[in-house]
Amino acid sequence: MARTPRQVGEEVWKTRIEKVNAELVTLTYGSVVAQLCKDFGNDYIQVNEQLDKMGYNIGIRLIEDFLARANTSRCRTFKDTAEIISKVGFKIFLNITPTVGNWTPDNKQFSLIFDENPLADFVELPDDGKAVNELWYSNVLCGVLRGALEMVQTQVEAQFVSDVLRGHETTEMRVTLIRILEDEMPVGDD
Repeated sequence: MARTPRQVGEEVWKTRIEKVNAELVTLTYGSVVAQLCKDFGNDYIQVNEQLDKMGYNIGIRLIEDFLARANTSRCRTFKDTAEIISKVGFKIFLNITPTVGNWTPDNKQFSLIFDENPLADFVELPDDGKAVNELWYSNVLCGVLRGALEMVQTQVEAQFVSDVLRGHETTEMRVTLIRILEDEMPVGDD
């Protein structure tokens, strides 16, 4: 009998992951965001871009670890990909399982709705009148998804559309399939 993505995520989390103190991760990430805000003079648009770039670079490396630990079969559809991201990927690395929903009719866009976000624990956005409208505090996660999925031939866009830190009821990330990348042979390697 095939295991469900939730079962895979739970098994990997319990048996194959070396745990790190969640508060240490949260505080370290908070320090990185605070330093970026300082470095870019509270230009939160640039901070968002930097967090996305950092996440992308993490994602292109993290996918190797994910594939080695998860031992899942290749996703056949974008819906399968969404379920694996939610129930296995986020479970393995952050011990959370965001809800997958809000699919578009063409099944090329969905939302990840976070009931909890360990990166945002203990966080208050700067009270400068700009951060609450411009800063996507956990934007590194969008980059991680883009980078990891690109390494498995899936090009996506990911962006937050709501965040409890900004006063919204939920934290929601939209993920849009751009295209499935084709394996290309280097020139001369026929």
